[in-house]
Amino acid sequence: MAIWLKRGAKADQKAAIDRSVRDTVETILADIGARGDAAVRELSQRFDGWSPDAFLLSDRDKQDCLDQLSDLDLSDIQFAQDQVRRFAKIQRDSIRDVEVETLPGVTLGHKNVPVNAAGCYVPGGKYPLLASAHMSVITAKVAGVPRVITCAPPFRGKPAPAIVAAQVMAGADEIYVLGGIQAIGAMAIGTETIAPVDMLVGPGNAFVAEAKRQLYGRVGIDLFAGPTETLVIADETVDGELCATDLLGQAEHGPDSPAILLTTSEKLARDTIAEIERLLAILPTAPIARIAWENYGEVIVAEDHAEMVRIADQIASEHVQVMTANDDYFLANMTNYGALFLGPRTNVSFGDKVIGTNHTLPTNKAARYTGGLWVGKFLKTCTYQRVTTDAASAMIGEYCSRLCSLEGFAGHGEQANIRVRRYGGRNIPYAGRAEPVSSS
Repeated sequence: MAIWLKRGAKADQKAAIDRSVRDTVETILADIGARGDAAVRELSQRFDGWSPDAFLLSDRDKQDCLDQLSDLDLSDIQFAQDQVRRFAKIQRDSIRDVEVETLPGVTLGHKNVPVNAAGCYVPGGKYPLLASAHMSVITAKVAGVPRVITCAPPFRGKPAPAIVAAQVMAGADEIYVLGGIQAIGAMAIGTETIAPVDMLVGPGNAFVAEAKRQLYGRVGIDLFAGPTETLVIADETVDGELCATDLLGQAEHGPDSPAILLTTSEKLARDTIAEIERLLAILPTAPIARIAWENYGEVIVAEDHAEMVRIADQIASEHVQVMTANDDYFLANMTNYGALFLGPRTNVSFGDKVIGTNHTLPTNKAARYTGGLWVGKFLKTCTYQRVTTDAASAMIGEYCSRLCSLEGFAGHGEQANIRVRRYGGRNIPYAGRAEPVSSS
């Protein structure tokens, strides 16, 4: 039986926060829908103190941002983007169009068709998270999306040079300096100056995630990617310093970022708690990380690896760092996670920034039914059918006619019957005045 040495916020506390977020987002989206650009500008001024002549960056604006970065900065961004692009292309190559003759004269197939326009949100209010530009823009472009636009908030009162550079280098077609709910609403609903998109992608805070949730159906979304979550699964093969570092390395994302240790070693659990306190005394981002740890941090001691898998699948965390004597056991047996990071030599930060897998991952237990962002999210798998012989049309028509009769759909049945008459040479009365085609 597992024991909790530390628990996070209670469910009712989280529910109250969620209700407040929902109400705020609903009001703001309605305002954007009613007033367009005017509402977006007022909201940007209110939340970010940002009201430029135009939210869309010009070519000169983009070049100014690029010029602010060193050659090494640009080289590092290029290296990260090369890794993301390489893995995205491997994923795209794994997706095949199909066409097959399933019966004589009957051909079925599907094509993987990219959406026409995607809006990519790049968080950047607290930190200039340029990696999110790689993950969204490059992935969309590899999928073949013709129009890819981006929105990122201003950073310290101006466009974040690193974010803009990453967006330019990734191939974004339109770059807007606009953040929060107003950015999500503008991309999805459209305004006088921003044409709406077909799909929204990218991580963000609770307000961004809720805006995407409320707009789902009007546009497609990648997944519900809210505040960062991390779960460290570890045993006595590693030490408290490593576990504490990996927990706080993600807790610094925001004050509502859950960080959980799941272990079979009570000694490791207590050592990690002590190390967290030590690191919080020296970590520059401790003011944020401490709130996240105090409110959402958990430490769980399980009996064995099997119980750790059961608990981990219940948590369904976005990031799962595994550092045990048998990491492959978790790869083989876990089913609910955004991404696994196996062994002490890798970590969530590698995945977040540079290694090549996508860092836009499911949160709030969405890992129970979806994986993270990948090229397949931008593709619609669309089927088609072709009947090439008279005999096939008449044969399928007879089955279809009888099945339509079972459902009471006379018009559907006549679509089948007319093919039987024309291609099968049988004089079948109109479906509304006759029994369905018999098998004789």
